[in-house]
Amino acid sequence: MTACLVVCTTCRFSSETPTDAVGLSGGRRLLDAIVALVKDEAADSLRVEEQACLWACSSHCSLYLSDKDKPAYLAGRFEPTQESAQAIVAFARLYAASPDGAVAYRDWPEGVKGHFIARLPVP
Repeated sequence: MTACLVVCTTCRFSSETPTDAVGLSGGRRLLDAIVALVKDEAADSLRVEEQACLWACSSHCSLYLSDKDKPAYLAGRFEPTQESAQAIVAFARLYAASPDGAVAYRDWPEGVKGHFIARLPVP
């Protein structure tokens, strides 16, 4: 199975600022940091995609993690930083490796705790 991590590219840089000093959104910054971490990873375990607006604007920077026959996760309120990207990718790898999408809370990277908005059932 290949887990898919979708990052919102239009999320604000911060609550007060839509873009950074060079005009990039927080979502774009977060996506770029995530892509840099997985660029050499086998595409058969984790695929990263971008989406303009996940409609979770009050919880910027947001993302969606899914895989076939597993519950999906909507998460947000991330800072567009390397540290956030590392925690997100670490969780996504655990999720991808899990046969049922369940990742024990004790194994969650600190950087994702408190960021989940919804766990969506398998359709």
